[in-house]
Amino acid sequence: MEERLPIIPDGYTTVTPWIIVRGAADFLDFVKTVLGGVETGRVSNEDGTIGHAEMRIGDAVVMVFDSSEGWPNTPAYLRLYVEDGQATYDRMLEAGCEPVTEPTLLAWGDKVGRVADRWGNVWWLQEQVEQVDEEEAIRRWTEPSYREAMAYVQDSLKDEMARRGQKLMKSEQP
Repeated sequence: MEERLPIIPDGYTTVTPWIIVRGAADFLDFVKTVLGGVETGRVSNEDGTIGHAEMRIGDAVVMVFDSSEGWPNTPAYLRLYVEDGQATYDRMLEAGCEPVTEPTLLAWGDKVGRVADRWGNVWWLQEQVEQVDEEEAIRRWTEPSYREAMAYVQDSLKDEMARRGQKLMKSEQP
């Protein structure tokens, strides 16, 4: 009987996101510079665009390729655990990203910040600052400061998405 191959190849996880952008080479350089990504492979098309690239960010693989003419923008929404959330947030702003959510401590012990890059992707920058068990997290939800923090995190994303929706509607007007 043939030995069955593993379902997931070594070095990959069950979910591997695709990031489709205009200017994939610049995007890959951005991720290398700002987030410490390591490019592990690239296949270029005859016209110089990227048909397939793979990059490792931490322990995850991300696939990247250039968007084709006539395709709509397809931003990705990516959650990235980092060692120092504030430093990563600041680095991304210095690299030209727009702030979406200031780093904010939430009830379960993560500090969460968000930025939008110039390709339209939104990065959730998460730092686990403390381990909080379920009982403590539930207790914290009774504290106004944690409820307010969560409301801010939710509202800041709602504002970003509404801004994008308004921009899209304006671009579709005759």
